[in-house]
Amino acid sequence: MKAAYCKYRLNFTFRAKTSREEMTYKDTYFIKIWDEEEPDVYGIGECALFKGLSSDDVPNYEDMLRDVCRNISTITLPDLKDFSSIKFGVETAFNDLCNGGIRAPFPSTWTEGKKSVEINGLIWMGNFDEMASRITEKLGAGYHCLKLKIGGIDFNQELELIKMIRSKFGADVLDIRLDANGAFTPHNALDRLESLYPYKIHSIEQPIKPNQWEDMERIVNLSPINIALDEELIGINDKELKRQMLTAIKPDYIILKPALCGGFSGAKEWIAMASDYTNSGWWVTSALESNIGLNAIAQWTAKTNPILPQGLGTGMLYDNNIPSPIIQRRDRLMYNPEIQWQIPTLDWVTP
Repeated sequence: MKAAYCKYRLNFTFRAKTSREEMTYKDTYFIKIWDEEEPDVYGIGECALFKGLSSDDVPNYEDMLRDVCRNISTITLPDLKDFSSIKFGVETAFNDLCNGGIRAPFPSTWTEGKKSVEINGLIWMGNFDEMASRITEKLGAGYHCLKLKIGGIDFNQELELIKMIRSKFGADVLDIRLDANGAFTPHNALDRLESLYPYKIHSIEQPIKPNQWEDMERIVNLSPINIALDEELIGINDKELKRQMLTAIKPDYIILKPALCGGFSGAKEWIAMASDYTNSGWWVTSALESNIGLNAIAQWTAKTNPILPQGLGTGMLYDNNIPSPIIQRRDRLMYNPEIQWQIPTLDWVTP
């Protein structure tokens, strides 16, 4: 077996703002794996490092990626437990190669174009007018679930936006999810959740910053709104620690980003443990990957037969994304097998 990697810069079509930062681009890495006897057949995956968020955002990241490529014939998934994004890429590339190198790491009726996955409409932060315009656009497109990133403008203005949505669409036709990205504090979180409660919010992700288990447990117990954990899962790779966190906080939902929470094998373990210990619900979310990573996540998600809308509507974020058969129509993500992948010429590094 041989492997190579390359770095790729994705350029946003707008200024992507969260409560943490504002981004105009995102750097990612691709990994390619092939058999020396058939070099034209290869699997490709995305090592979707998320600067400032991934637990494997370390100075020697490329050194580790180089070592993985150099030792691809002997590397095992346990070897990669502390490098979630690399594990995600390697799992994708190996599965792709095993299925013929046709960008189908998890083939199913979805890759045959016979099934679609419902997704939420993502509303990025901005000023009041920008967010209002984005909300109106998504509602007009027929979404049945909106996810608003909050914490970037005045909280009272955010309440006005949510009030505007509810004035047009009741909870019987539209779910509203919120993502605070840790913007609340342990002291003001419950007051803010009480203010949000009248608007029939489906759930709120990560109201306070992670690694405050005692405070998060209190918030989950007292909140009138369901709490979902997102960043809280990042960097927890030990099975026993996962159990401790879940049973301590007892979240209503967990949000799975495979590139950040241990690859697909890690995400599968999170689902099983949440079911066994806390009966927490779940959905899957992309973490600003290119279409290479999004495709793998969507394929894997489709095979799990998800119940809730998924957070996979990120394919149109970049003006230089990898052209793919992924299609988004209204609130549905689909795959058209008649459309060809167009992998550009990339600067592969073969250690």
